[in-house]
Amino acid sequence: MGQRSDLHTILLALMPEDSKNVYHQRPPSVGMSYPCIVYTRDALDTIHADNAPYRHEKRYQVTIMDQNPDSAIPDAVANLPKCSFDRHFTADNLNHDVYNLYF
Repeated sequence: MGQRSDLHTILLALMPEDSKNVYHQRPPSVGMSYPCIVYTRDALDTIHADNAPYRHEKRYQVTIMDQNPDSAIPDAVANLPKCSFDRHFTADNLNHDVYNLYF
């Protein structure tokens, strides 16, 4: 299991050179620059052994927001281990791609 700071570093590496906008939890809209990745912990998967918690794995919701509908960032996130696509939607002229990522 990785630390959140490790996940942050991995997500930063997926961003284009001219854009390092990765946010843990959503800041105020006026404080965000695009394209960006916003991630937040949203679940904890517990594996049991002998009726006791054996291992915990955190799940993060990772949202890519980009004006470019053909952005390469969602594909890069989708290639991460233990990542699955959740949904896509458009709001405020931004494309949102949402993934669930166990880390």
